[in-house]
Amino acid sequence: EEERRVRANAREYNEKFQYASNCIKTSKYNIVTFLPVNLFEQFQEVANTYFLFLLILQLIPQISSLSWFTTIVPLVLVLTITAVKDATDDYFRHKSDNQVNNRQSQVLIGGVLRQEQWMNVRVGDIIRLENNQFVAADLLLLSSSEPHGLCYIETAELDGETNMKVRQAIPVTAELGDTSKLACFDGEVICEPPNNKLDKFGGMLYWKENKYPLSNQNMLLRGCVLRNTEWCFGLVIFAGPDTKLMQNSGRTKFKRTSIDRLMNTLVLWIFGFLVCMGVILAIGNAIWEHEVGICFQIYLPWDEGVHSAFFSGFLSFWSYIIILNTVVPISLYVSVEVIRLGHSYFINWDKKMYCAKCQTPAEARTTTLNEELGQVEYIFSDKTGTLTQNIMVFSKCSVNGRSYGDVQDILGHKAELGERPEPVNFSFNPLADSRFQFWDPSLLEAVKLGDLHVHEFFRLLSLCHTVMSEEKSEGELLYKAQSPDEGALVTAARNFGFVFRSRTPKTITVHELGQAITYQLLAILDFNNIRKRMSVIVRSPEGKIRLYCKGADTILLERLHPVNQDLTSITTDHLNEYAGEGLRTLVLAYKDLEENYYKDWSERLHRAGSAPEAHEDHLARLYDEVEHDMMLLGATAIEDKLQQGVPETIAILTLANIKIWVLTGDKQETAVNIGYSCKMLTDDMTEVFVVTGHTVLEVREELRKAREKMMDASRSVCNGFSYQEKLSSKLTSVLEAIAGEYALVINGHSLAHALEADMEVEFLETACACKAVICCRVTPLQKAQVVELVKKYKKAVTLAIGDGANDVSMIKTAHIGVGISGQEGIQAVLASDYSFSQFKFLQRLLLVHGRWSYLRMCKFLCYFFYKNFAFTMVHFWFGFFCGFSAQTVYDQYFITLYNIVYTSLPVLAMGVFDQDVPEQRSMEYPKLYEPGQLNLLFNKREFFICIAQGIYTSVLMFFIPYGVFADATRDDGAQLADYQSFAVTVATSLVIVVSVQIGLDTGFWTAINHFFIWGSLAAYFAILFTMHSDGLFRVFPHQFRFVGNAQNTLAQPTVWLTIALTTVVCIMPVVAFRFLKLDLKPELSDTVRYTQLVRKKQKTQHRCMRRMGHVGSRRSGYAFSHQEGFGELIMSGKNMRLSSLALSSFGPRPSTSWIETLRKKKGCEGSSAGSPSGAADKTLKV
Repeated sequence: EEERRVRANAREYNEKFQYASNCIKTSKYNIVTFLPVNLFEQFQEVANTYFLFLLILQLIPQISSLSWFTTIVPLVLVLTITAVKDATDDYFRHKSDNQVNNRQSQVLIGGVLRQEQWMNVRVGDIIRLENNQFVAADLLLLSSSEPHGLCYIETAELDGETNMKVRQAIPVTAELGDTSKLACFDGEVICEPPNNKLDKFGGMLYWKENKYPLSNQNMLLRGCVLRNTEWCFGLVIFAGPDTKLMQNSGRTKFKRTSIDRLMNTLVLWIFGFLVCMGVILAIGNAIWEHEVGICFQIYLPWDEGVHSAFFSGFLSFWSYIIILNTVVPISLYVSVEVIRLGHSYFINWDKKMYCAKCQTPAEARTTTLNEELGQVEYIFSDKTGTLTQNIMVFSKCSVNGRSYGDVQDILGHKAELGERPEPVNFSFNPLADSRFQFWDPSLLEAVKLGDLHVHEFFRLLSLCHTVMSEEKSEGELLYKAQSPDEGALVTAARNFGFVFRSRTPKTITVHELGQAITYQLLAILDFNNIRKRMSVIVRSPEGKIRLYCKGADTILLERLHPVNQDLTSITTDHLNEYAGEGLRTLVLAYKDLEENYYKDWSERLHRAGSAPEAHEDHLARLYDEVEHDMMLLGATAIEDKLQQGVPETIAILTLANIKIWVLTGDKQETAVNIGYSCKMLTDDMTEVFVVTGHTVLEVREELRKAREKMMDASRSVCNGFSYQEKLSSKLTSVLEAIAGEYALVINGHSLAHALEADMEVEFLETACACKAVICCRVTPLQKAQVVELVKKYKKAVTLAIGDGANDVSMIKTAHIGVGISGQEGIQAVLASDYSFSQFKFLQRLLLVHGRWSYLRMCKFLCYFFYKNFAFTMVHFWFGFFCGFSAQTVYDQYFITLYNIVYTSLPVLAMGVFDQDVPEQRSMEYPKLYEPGQLNLLFNKREFFICIAQGIYTSVLMFFIPYGVFADATRDDGAQLADYQSFAVTVATSLVIVVSVQIGLDTGFWTAINHFFIWGSLAAYFAILFTMHSDGLFRVFPHQFRFVGNAQNTLAQPTVWLTIALTTVVCIMPVVAFRFLKLDLKPELSDTVRYTQLVRKKQKTQHRCMRRMGHVGSRRSGYAFSHQEGFGELIMSGKNMRLSSLALSSFGPRPSTSWIETLRKKKGCEGSSAGSPSGAADKTLKV
């Protein structure tokens, strides 16, 4: 599709292009396709195909010595359990799809508005949206209830930002406000094809022989929510999978754990080993038949069709393949699914991951990834709504060299949170916001005492903004802030007596300490990411013209008049202090303008605004000209409230050797401030690299310089590598071994170049050498690309966590996706593998549930392979003593029940309930998490150790009874050696040995463990005696012919001595090895368990956690999440008529703080008091 043509109110015309419908589908199956597709997927598992092959072999009587039911029953059981699980998962996907597709929307059909389901909406339809409704498809805004076709939207589901954004209909359609006019609208849109670019749209509207350009400012995208606008109409341009939201979602990928992938490899190896054993035994059969068996043909002839020893060996090969196939029993996969299901229920039932406030429990939305939670090395996190609550609080400020916001006790020391008095009382102000709290009474006292600098400070806050005000009733003001930052600043000015009341395109009215004053609004110098500031020029009632400016400290401090030097130094110290506390800072300044100069400047501004070309450059130069030689007023510090427990969680996860990358659509300053607040970035770091290049060469150079600095700091490790060389694997290891702590901050436009094929490795290695990485202004697709890059080159387990639709793509791309629930959107949760309501629960999910799941699964697999090799290899040794005739040592019922009844439940109990250390210790010692990251508990080495132990056990299991039985006699003097007695002895020894072994492997005993282990032993003897009983023989005389054999065999003391000897010889080396390992080279978990035992005997006093001081670093704390273009709308008067619907106030709420207990600081923060500079004495009058 090169371009899209859409004609309004013309379904027949649009249908010929076969555009996608608005129905979305995330499910995988339907009733017809479920069985074939699901079976196809299941037989992609190597093991399932392997067992199907064995089943086919067992149906051939010439080669099978076992009944077919020994394989088909477990195989059908596995396929059924997996199919039921997949069907259940897909049912919920269908349910969520139906929930979205069946939402109602008003569609204009035949001049009448009709209620239609979302899935029935078509491209070219005209839809009516009402306030607080989700946008059903990508729409071209035609008209709205607001003046000039304006409407307000919230895009949290798209880019994670909760700031309101403005969209505007083109003027020619803005007047189409009623259905009769819209029904006659037949305009045609020609635009770009579907794509994933959220911030770009290009097209033309052709109507009435005219054409009108369209941009992203005219579009309402699916996933947005209409806010503070009673209604609007839109033309559907993209629907369903073609919408930008779905284009950014990415495809659902079938996720497998690293253990799953390893198991597939091991199954292939085991199959190769099985073939080798079959070949050895087949060769033995051919030789034996040729040399020895030929002598017995007179009374024991070959089967019909067997004419040579070679062919006999060929049939024997397949017979042994069937007999020895239990080295990998199908019950392994059934058990794995049951264990994973149990782990998932533990997550769902965990009350410590339940949020009582929003009544949201943790949910494991998949059962296949639990052990992967114990191997995570990289976490990719969204910021807004994931790390933060997106609630801004006016926390501190600096005015004329004095800092306000810290409460001091009578000795002049800073008071801690618990020592703080009541908040400042604003009852003197009838227009104050009751939700606003401030703790330092001295600022209010300065206002009441008439401090001119403080008055001018709040006057600036009340004038320099783009907030809209609505008065619901007398004294009840509601602010429509485009960003929560502005809402917090204007609300602070409001409570301290400078109340912004209303505005028109040319005026702005403020109540200053009860007196209404109207200023003439001459110009708004709008904010953008390059300027990092905004200004307003106003004329006071006295006729004086003044410019008020607020912006980033790094920008404004350079534009001050030299007379401010002393005051700048003091204010800079305050900024460092605020920035060190992770607060979002702004610098405030003003400048008086002469009348003549302003008139000249205003004329030039008007000409630049109407210039046909490069008018933005002209405007930028004029803005720079007037925003010079300003007078410093002070600075503000706003706290972007983090979710509870975020800094502690990040600190502990970092100690667990997990690297955390923040991928956010927010601005660099905002993200960096949050990085400091949540302790991802600290003042102890050697350096924080910021990559902001706009070209490939710039980005490459900045990355090279970052690597160069890191290598310079670790010259001893570098060994003289050239930085100009292409990154090699050796250099990569050097980078990852560098000394010092570094962080990398990169912007979205720079990231786009860094992700290109010829630079992605350089970017990755630079980023991975850093302790923390923050990617700002990234698109949803870029988030997924970053995750995919780490997966591709680092081969590490990745986890992505987010709360909005803009996070869906990375959630699906990562090995593990976690959705934050309880927010407005549910797309992230629906796409996730796990969900809960707060970021802090991630710590428990990984360090407790993830680590335990990995530990349990590894111990389960090691034991499972061990017990089955011990069981199966006995047949191999027996082959050398039975003429390689493919006879089994055990009877077929023991073979069938061994993995289903006798040994299945004990290992299941261990796999579900086992613990090495209690949950408190898992949280207390994050280093316990590292064995999972290094994959130490189950890998190829551990597999071969288990196999070797199993083979060793099988040798003893066969040859000790064989040696004893060679000369043993019964109590009555008869020979003890017979096939049935030998089989009972070996089988009993095997069951006892593997039961003792799992007792040694179990680290956490529960009643269920005891019941399953000893109950399985009891079940073995009960079934054994029953199968050898006279009663069962009478019922099934052809199946159970060995009456009394078990009773007679186990009545012999020699048999029990043989069983005891076999057990001791099999188990003692394991006990000795573990004792030596524990004594000579204990692991951390062993040490923690020992510490736990000591704590039970002697209670130690809890260590007191003291709050560490914080050293402020010199950096920009600027974070002004504002949107360019809003000032122009205000000055044009297009948004002056307010809707009766209003945004809830962004008024600050009580601030909370946390205690930093997990990081050691280099020094304590020194407090310094400053005095106003000489410039501070200048009289301020308007």
